[in-house]
Amino acid sequence: MNAPLLIELRTEELPPKALNQLGESLAAGVVEGLEKAQLIGSVVDYEVFAAPRRLAVLVHDVKSMQDDQHVIKKGPSVAAGWQDGEPTKALQGFARSNQVTIEQLSQINDGKQMVFAYEFTQEGQPLSVLLSEILNQAIKKLPIPKVMHWGSSTFTFVRPVHGLVMMHGSETVAGSVLGLTSQNWTLGHRFLSEEKIVFQQAADYAQQLLNEGKVVASFAERKARIEEGLQTAASELDAEVAFADGLLDEVTALVEWPVVLQAGFDERFLQVPQECLILTMQQNQKYFPLLNTNGKLINRFLLVSNLQADNPIHIIEGNERVLRARLSDAEFFFKQDQKSTLASRLPKLADVVYHNKLGNLAERVERITALSATIAPMLGADVALAKRAALLAKADLLTDMVGEFPELQGTMGKYYALHDGENAEVATAIEQHYWPRFAGDELPDNIIGTVVALADKLETLIGIWGIGLIPTGDKDPYALRRSALGILRMLMQHNLRLTPLLQAAANTFPTGQLADDTVAGVEEFMRARLAVLLQNTYAQDVVAAVMGGKVENLGELTARLEAVSVFKSLPEANTLAAANKRVHNLLKKAHLSSLPAINPELLHEPAEQALYQATEALAPEIQAALAKQDFQHALTVLTGIKAKVDAFFTDVMVMAEDEAIKYNRLALLLLLSRQMNAVADIALLNE
Repeated sequence: MNAPLLIELRTEELPPKALNQLGESLAAGVVEGLEKAQLIGSVVDYEVFAAPRRLAVLVHDVKSMQDDQHVIKKGPSVAAGWQDGEPTKALQGFARSNQVTIEQLSQINDGKQMVFAYEFTQEGQPLSVLLSEILNQAIKKLPIPKVMHWGSSTFTFVRPVHGLVMMHGSETVAGSVLGLTSQNWTLGHRFLSEEKIVFQQAADYAQQLLNEGKVVASFAERKARIEEGLQTAASELDAEVAFADGLLDEVTALVEWPVVLQAGFDERFLQVPQECLILTMQQNQKYFPLLNTNGKLINRFLLVSNLQADNPIHIIEGNERVLRARLSDAEFFFKQDQKSTLASRLPKLADVVYHNKLGNLAERVERITALSATIAPMLGADVALAKRAALLAKADLLTDMVGEFPELQGTMGKYYALHDGENAEVATAIEQHYWPRFAGDELPDNIIGTVVALADKLETLIGIWGIGLIPTGDKDPYALRRSALGILRMLMQHNLRLTPLLQAAANTFPTGQLADDTVAGVEEFMRARLAVLLQNTYAQDVVAAVMGGKVENLGELTARLEAVSVFKSLPEANTLAAANKRVHNLLKKAHLSSLPAINPELLHEPAEQALYQATEALAPEIQAALAKQDFQHALTVLTGIKAKVDAFFTDVMVMAEDEAIKYNRLALLLLLSRQMNAVADIALLNE
């Protein structure tokens, strides 16, 4: 008989940030076990439930009994199992291991040879015999970094488990998991439901919990309810919800019966930078701040309660009271910090260790400042402003507000710099020098901010790499990959060259502090990261071709990639790419890297004379196109010499016996190679 299968683990409050993943993983593990046991078909329909005090899965259309199975166990080959008219030890051992005689074995073709086999019918087992072990195996696969014991039990789980439901249709499936015996009832909401919820049918699980237990069991459904409630409440106030990454999921994992409520705080707190208030509400209290149509914080907020009350005033006032204390702390930190200027805090940076091999934070600021002075002229930025911004960039790390909320570093520096009377560009740069903070984050829109952001990330990358802390696998504690991508994006935006900047960063460190190969190693690392970044938009071979050309000015990359993409679609592209590969191989074999003078008098064959004339004629046209960054034209003109290249390789023996003729032809090919690869190494293009 096929029927829905329900499994529920009733627990104490589960870790909110892991709840959804735990629910999905448990369901996937159970389904995988049922599939292996052949208790469900190839098309699987199941529902996942994850609430603060329970993980559950409902799998539709599960068999109560396995089908009988025809089993074939393969043994040794016939040749190896029967020799000189007698069974070998291998065949005897195979029969003995299956508790049968040799006469009971059959011979089958396994697709390669004839082998001995034991064929039998294995009787199917009932679900009740298999389910406990299926669930145990699913539990073992859960992503639980740290387990715990409870009571006198020897079992472990992410939180204590107090109830187990295993039902198939209307029947309770006998079994024991985590020391608990299966039952057909559970408990609902901790405060809104008191009676046991007894299930008559497994399929009624979610509806009964909703109606009798005041529990919305589905994580997705609870999240949708909360989001709808937040949006409705915000629209009533003509405001928008300030969502934070992961906050909605976390709140969804904290409540079983979500009720959205409106609350407020004293308007005087709006004098504190809104970033501080928003972070306090979101991070400490799990509230949802509200913004007006101009993006400014208003003194109203939304909270999600786990209780439903006829008059929720006490819930609202209690939350307002807690938030008032939090906001008072933020107000105090802000006022205290403003009593000292950022500049007055600079000497204390010497007391903060950056890294024991790289010195203190004051020394790091000196390096960033020196590097900013080098970068500023490259971007046409004011050197004095760039140096001032770099000097003050880390001073807010010593403030009380950033000590309480490290996420506000840079942001608070901007506010304090403005309060101190610093130049507005300097203040903005202090905030933006941390940008981009993550993949896809916005780049600094302030030129001084760009200068200091580059200096900060370059100093980090060169310094940390130079003392041997190179990223390996998924280990990157200093986020060097993130710094590299941020640098690359800024270089591409501002048409800057990578190698000189890496060397300039290395020059800010004392001699001997960094490994000798630091610059070369970082450059190779960054070019590899750049290739990965570009492959998100362009074909892999197109990226390889452009990167193979060792482009220095990263601002040209997009135009080169677009040009190569178009060139690749031309009918002549494949032939020219193949010819380029052949040229590469010949030059590599001859070890010819410098261009000797070509002697036209040694070009005897009409095909090589024609190719020489065509290549010479191309040179000024390609150089003019490169000067204008018209990479499309520089590649397109190559199609005009396709016939001459084909004729050359058909009619001319490059590796002639006469050394002078051979090297003259190789010099011609080197000239051709440089023209063909002026934009990209087209030999790397795939057909």
